Amino acid sequence: MCTVQLISIVSVTLTCFTSFAQPTESNPVAYVMYFDDGVKANFDETIVQMLASDVVLFGELHDHPVIHWLQLRTAQALAKSTKLVMGGEMFETDNQVIIDEYLSGRANDKRFEADARLWPNYKTDYKPLLKLALIHDIPFIGTNIPRRYAGFVSQHGLDTLGSFEGDSKEYFAPLPISFSMDTPGYMEMMEMMHDGGMGMGMNPENFVKAQAIKDATMAHCILKNRDRGRLFLHFNGDYHSANDGGIYWYLKQADPTLRVYTIKVYSEDELDYNSEWKGSGDLIIVVPDDFTRTH
Repeated sequence: MCTVQLISIVSVTLTCFTSFAQPTESNPVAYVMYFDDGVKANFDETIVQMLASDVVLFGELHDHPVIHWLQLRTAQALAKSTKLVMGGEMFETDNQVIIDEYLSGRANDKRFEADARLWPNYKTDYKPLLKLALIHDIPFIGTNIPRRYAGFVSQHGLDTLGSFEGDSKEYFAPLPISFSMDTPGYMEMMEMMHDGGMGMGMNPENFVKAQAIKDATMAHCILKNRDRGRLFLHFNGDYHSANDGGIYWYLKQADPTLRVYTIKVYSEDELDYNSEWKGSGDLIIVVPDDFTRTH
């Protein structure tokens, strides 16, 4: 299914109700928004809050079409009211040249899609965001560390990145980076590794440090490209910013005064607020778990 068709189908489905609608078997709802304290939110209220921020970290489920539709609508709404920079985990820093060429019109879709290392759901989920950036002259930044460096850390440790020289160091956060197991989410990841859930023979601590260099690099790229007067809207996997961890933690380490707005996503059978979610994000979006996935 082409991008326009998918967005149109989801758009028609979602415009039949608001985030205040009460989900029932006879009145299905595709998402509900809550503020952190459990109070229901509507879309316009959330945009007002984001406009008062310096950085918005939009956590996503990579394969959920409702979330990607909301990301596009959020970007469109913010672009109408402020100068915007967008960026995302799904594009790596060494692809910035081809991204810039594409957004300047010097590379067409076919050339860009052949040369960039794109995720399998690019056309349905991320191409609409780049098209928005192209149409409205919005900078788009690839923020993720190239996977070869993250893989190197997972095998050999964080300190070994210092062995890379020259242009290689331009593609990840300046060394040394701060690292703490107290960063929200890292200890849980370590425990999953020890329990054998993700291990595959890897060193658990190095695996977590590979996560840390991703988070640090994304935070570094956001700070590096956050022009004064522009709001940076960043798209990343939910676990990279949930519970004030990951990217959020590194942003605050670099600049405690930075106003960072986090969006946390849950995929559930029921869309009611769960008190255990408090503190996981400034805005909480709950989507149905049985929605068709994009890949």
